Amino acid sequence: MPESMSKTARLRISRGCQGEARHYDNFEVPYEDGMSVLDALRWIRTHLDSTLAIRYSCINANACKTCMALVNGEVEYTCIAKLTPGVITVEPLPKRPLIRDLVTDIVPEDEKL
Repeated sequence: MPESMSKTARLRISRGCQGEARHYDNFEVPYEDGMSVLDALRWIRTHLDSTLAIRYSCINANACKTCMALVNGEVEYTCIAKLTPGVITVEPLPKRPLIRDLVTDIVPEDEKL
């Protein structure tokens, strides 16, 4: 496929901090078959907006479950959720205290100091 006809995906990402009014930012990312939503989020941080707050640790820390978010209204691991052409809405987990953007407090209450 010619470069000018490459596929894109659009992410509509919930932004803001605890106590602030939430808003959505829209980002267009290059799309290739097999990409995950986490791949797109990392691409956005690298190429478009380094202030986007996301959490993941599957790359180096050998710890899973930190990348969970709402993807099109469903709780998903963003590293497993497949990116598709078109619009994908990504929001923080709804029943966790918000820290910023897609990052929520994931530490159980009984483990906090």
